[in-house]
Amino acid sequence: MVEILAPAGNENCAYAAINSGANAIYLGLTSFSARASADNFDFASLKKLAAYAHALGVRVHVAMNTLVKEDEREQFVRDAVSAYNAGADALIIQDMFLGKYIKKCCPQITLHLSTQSGVNNIYGARLAAEYGFSRVILSRETPLDDIKRIASFIETEVFVQGALCTCFSGQCYMSSFAGGNSGNRGRCKQPCRKKYSIDRDGFSDPAYRLSLSDLSVGESVDELVKAGVASFKIEGRMRRPEYVSAAVKYYKKLLGGGQASGELSALRRTYNRGNYTKGLAFGQDKTFISSAVQGHIGEYCGVVKVIGGKFICLGNSDCAEGDAFKILRSGKEVGGASFGGAYKGGFVLSSSTRLMNGDKVFITTDASLNKQLLSGKKLRAVTLSASVVSGQKIVLWLDGEEYTSDFICGEAVNRAATAEDIVRCFDKVDAYPFAVEYGDIQIIGNPFVPASALNSFRREVYARYYEKLTARPQIELKEKLFVPEKDNAVNRKVAVIASDLRDVMADIGILHPDDYFHINPDAYSSFSGEKFIYLPPYLSTQTIEQLKPTIAAFDGIYCDGYYSVALARELGLKLFAGSGFNAGNALSLSYIKADYIALSKELTHAEARQLARSNTFCLSAGNIKVMDIIYCPFSKTCKSCDKRGRYTLTDEAGRQFALRRYRTDDCRFELYNCANLVAPQKFTGILADLTIENAAEVAQILSDERALKEYFKNYTSGHSKNAVL
Repeated sequence: MVEILAPAGNENCAYAAINSGANAIYLGLTSFSARASADNFDFASLKKLAAYAHALGVRVHVAMNTLVKEDEREQFVRDAVSAYNAGADALIIQDMFLGKYIKKCCPQITLHLSTQSGVNNIYGARLAAEYGFSRVILSRETPLDDIKRIASFIETEVFVQGALCTCFSGQCYMSSFAGGNSGNRGRCKQPCRKKYSIDRDGFSDPAYRLSLSDLSVGESVDELVKAGVASFKIEGRMRRPEYVSAAVKYYKKLLGGGQASGELSALRRTYNRGNYTKGLAFGQDKTFISSAVQGHIGEYCGVVKVIGGKFICLGNSDCAEGDAFKILRSGKEVGGASFGGAYKGGFVLSSSTRLMNGDKVFITTDASLNKQLLSGKKLRAVTLSASVVSGQKIVLWLDGEEYTSDFICGEAVNRAATAEDIVRCFDKVDAYPFAVEYGDIQIIGNPFVPASALNSFRREVYARYYEKLTARPQIELKEKLFVPEKDNAVNRKVAVIASDLRDVMADIGILHPDDYFHINPDAYSSFSGEKFIYLPPYLSTQTIEQLKPTIAAFDGIYCDGYYSVALARELGLKLFAGSGFNAGNALSLSYIKADYIALSKELTHAEARQLARSNTFCLSAGNIKVMDIIYCPFSKTCKSCDKRGRYTLTDEAGRQFALRRYRTDDCRFELYNCANLVAPQKFTGILADLTIENAAEVAQILSDERALKEYFKNYTSGHSKNAVL
């Protein structure tokens, strides 16, 4: 049976999901959650909710999907055990290597690999299975063919509804470097939802150039079922209970084979950014980017007609007091409105914005619908039978479980107990989610049962039955946490990433091609050091197979994606684990089987120094890649495309970010920070990213801080001094 997995940013959302028919919910703890701004749960509230969910057959997945620093790793492992003991059916973890350690220590814990790990091909999925993960939550960019391949050997979870990230899963650093808050640590400031301009004809006006429409797979969910997907995930831990309920009901209806036009209407009214896209699993569609409107657009309900100085919405929608609206003109938001009263053929809009004839009206809050969405309650059907005999204890059976009262029924002087008395008492289920059905209730003799005693017995029976439904064995972290030994050797090597390695002086040269299927051998053949090819964090299985002969011409692979561990091993090549591995603690570092490892670029130098090994590197100079973009930001307007290799993305503050185009199976893009990095250090190897620089020139001055600053002019020390939040 397929699983509908719903978000629970707080208790109200959790109960909305359960009551609407979700098979499972996912939530975050007050720490280590990728949605730090959600209400989240402590262990006591998790235990309470998990018990309630389990009584109704609903599973609870706990997201511990942030990056973990060295001084947090012990607490992270202990919190993982505590989450399991509190009722978590699975833990969602981003750091595959830390997950491997947890599975080794506590094999009872079920691990799901977070979408933040960026698994999108069979190599990453195989590694997850090898490391003890029972499920992979695939990146939102995973094509349908790869979904099928992966689902054939490991359980898969796929997003079907909700917000889409602009950047490839787990590789976004724009909030971190441009805003100081790390999305990888749950504090994304959503810079992708801001306005930008791009220096290309038709894209130079400020608009939401990086903002994507909400995902809604809709009826295409059938294709995912055929592909073997086990779990259908609804994004939205920051959204309201009404949205959670509407989304669950929509997919429940679709997966049940029903027509869901009414449920889709309800979903649109609770949250709809950009009128939806089916997402990259099915290829980039025309509605993928929502450049004109940011935020909830609602559902279209009519057009404005100005009559007698009043704004009238003409349409068939049945709107009422408490409803709210968004007004669009030429596709752009111009203001909001509220219900202002009935009017023949429509209704009056109350708005502080001067509306115009022809403006389109979208309902964003439907008060009546919201009430309806939250009105249902899921209950567990239980059958109760009883034997009440004078001079004996009451014997009661609840779903076959026998319970005996601690009191003996007396002999009635006036009124004997009746079956109706038993039913009336046990109909009171208190806070338990039970719907009681009654079997045989035998009354033998003239038993007298005090009401207080019967009520006390009822409470005891339900409490014991509920405990039986929800109890689980507890585990302990018995062994002392493994602390890997740190070697004292200092790595003095210099590694340079460049699109052309000619005349570059370095120990390790990492070729970052502009076109992976048309690499000029002259760009690397004369380089005298170790030669690595830079592989993007996203590559489909098919593209990898096509590129294998090209990859084999190098000494090794440099990659930000976990899949490269399995790929390098298969090809017998060296591996340089890139900064996108986000190595930030000693446990993870010890499990990364690579010849060289770049430490996370979100570490301070003090934090990185603790992790320095004979094979580690620290990004110290050059470009800072802040996004990998696996779609066309120009909406695939290929016929009019100028096909330049470089563009400039400018934000509202005038900051300019380099946008680089490269090709694999299609055009892909990388976004680089508005300032270059100058963060010299001497405690480990130097990694310089000079992809969009004259690498031969800059490589000569890497040891000269003053020269670097003069060369770049616009520079930053990144996170080398101040810790990222």
